[in-house]
Amino acid sequence: MAGFDTSVQIGIIGGGQLGRMLLQAGSDWNLSFRVLDPDAQAPCAHMAPFTQGKLTDYDTVLAFGQQCEVITIEIENINTQALRTLRQQGKRVFPQPEVIELIQDKRTQKEFYQKHGIPTADFLLVQGKDEVLRQKHFLPAVNKLGTEGYDGRGVQLLRTEADLSKAFDAPGLLEKLIPFEKEIAVIVARNASGEVALYPPVEMVFHPEANLVEYLFSPAQLSPGVAAEAQRIARQVIEKLEMVGLLAVEMFVTPEGGVLVNEVAPRPHNSGHQTIEANVTSQYEQHLRAILNLPLGDTRVTTPSAMVNLLGAEGHEGLAKYEGWESVLAVSGVHVHLYGKQQTKPFRKMGHVTITDPDVESLKKKAKFVKDNLRVTA
Repeated sequence: MAGFDTSVQIGIIGGGQLGRMLLQAGSDWNLSFRVLDPDAQAPCAHMAPFTQGKLTDYDTVLAFGQQCEVITIEIENINTQALRTLRQQGKRVFPQPEVIELIQDKRTQKEFYQKHGIPTADFLLVQGKDEVLRQKHFLPAVNKLGTEGYDGRGVQLLRTEADLSKAFDAPGLLEKLIPFEKEIAVIVARNASGEVALYPPVEMVFHPEANLVEYLFSPAQLSPGVAAEAQRIARQVIEKLEMVGLLAVEMFVTPEGGVLVNEVAPRPHNSGHQTIEANVTSQYEQHLRAILNLPLGDTRVTTPSAMVNLLGAEGHEGLAKYEGWESVLAVSGVHVHLYGKQQTKPFRKMGHVTITDPDVESLKKKAKFVKDNLRVTA
């Protein structure tokens, strides 16, 4: 049996914090990486051979990929036609270009769920604002842009007719507003051999204004039946996609105990940061295992954990400073991850903190302390 070749050249399209943590995981195995990102100061810029270039430009992505044997992503807004060409040239591209294309557009994503019997909120496709205005009967609803919505952008809540003026004048969808009890996520991995590994569900709490995950708890406090249903659905999604790589499946839990898919992301995800300290295998190592067709790792939770996103404070823009640093580091079980971003601005993701504690009540208190005391200012 041939040995594992650590010299394989892995290309990461996107050089943000997810790519940074993927590089950190890969360094344990002496893996070789290259990174493409438009920002010369991207979090990955000084951690691996780096190419500055536009991710949506065909020639840029094609030229970058020709230096690599395996190509993966840490962001979806990329040129998939170049990835198709690279695959035709014999490169291993995971997740596959057609999977990325389907997920890039929330409309085709929702139609995929509908076609394959995957539970999701009722929806209508709309071409623009005029069409939204004609759908008053469908309120309350969420208006989502079909493409290029990211990190809370491209989502507008329309509760009453008075909100209709906020509708996007671009192709998208109207999705029935779900009166959910919890927002959860399940990360699932699949390798080219078809092996699937599922992480236990986590519970997410979103910032009311920025629509970003503010903090999460792992494992989610769910009944065994609801947790099993969430994992069943996540498996169904990745198997129907026939995707190779790591998939984050965000879901709603309804008051009746139903589970509905909201959206998916075909890459490491904010809802899996805590796996670095609190699961047997981190999501980043798991992603590498999947795209290299290695046996998938043990996903068990080793300790209850919470994750707090470090977002740039409102009213602060400039060189980042971290207030409350010493007081937070003095708390047992606190693990701070900064993303290498020198400049802060309101709601920019600057880092995250994972807190581990076997006592769930103590964990919640520590998470609140971190959220209240560690601030990113300028």
